[in-house]
Amino acid sequence: MAERTAPGRVDRRRARTRTALVEAAQRLLAEGRTDVPILEITELADIGVGSFYNHFDSKEELFRVAVAEALEWWGSLMDRLTADIDDPAVAFTQSFRMTGRLHRRHPELSRVLLNQGLELARSERGLAPRAFQDIRAAVDVGRFEVEDLDLALTMTAAAVLALGSLLHAQPDRDDAKSADLVAFGLLRQFGLPADEAARICALDLPDLDVVDILVG
Repeated sequence: MAERTAPGRVDRRRARTRTALVEAAQRLLAEGRTDVPILEITELADIGVGSFYNHFDSKEELFRVAVAEALEWWGSLMDRLTADIDDPAVAFTQSFRMTGRLHRRHPELSRVLLNQGLELARSERGLAPRAFQDIRAAVDVGRFEVEDLDLALTMTAAAVLALGSLLHAQPDRDDAKSADLVAFGLLRQFGLPADEAARICALDLPDLDVVDILVG
């Protein structure tokens, strides 16, 4: 077997260029500006226009990748923060409550998600497949009473989006309390008794200040 070697200087430069392009696209997505020329994207990324085509065939491909990577970043973080939770109803709720807090803690990423609308519910990466898995697991063990899993996922995505939109529109609103109230409503919709839903929504969350330092 050939010995593995560390990436060379060229590979590292290519990776930095690709990252700069994706971050520039995410910034534009957060601003709702996708109808821009490639020149504007490369200027924002501080790279030459020719370098763009070493990584992407079109700006549409770049924007698709930018959305997918934003979703996957947050989804992977939720995986890590809920990995030790055995109860899928709790895992679902913890992820939702932390995602509700995302809108204030990571406003640019939040706007990327909001600008994608209910496409979130159909995405194969990020939050949707993980939420679907938690909902299905909670149904399988008798924690949730859900007749239509796809509809439950759509309700969850709609709640994430509506909450984020409200938090951006009302900057003085308590994001933590609001996220927990919405999570409580979803748990009730999914068949949990009020006392159990309240108990789950009151559980401690990971220290998000430490998380921000680790992923910042």
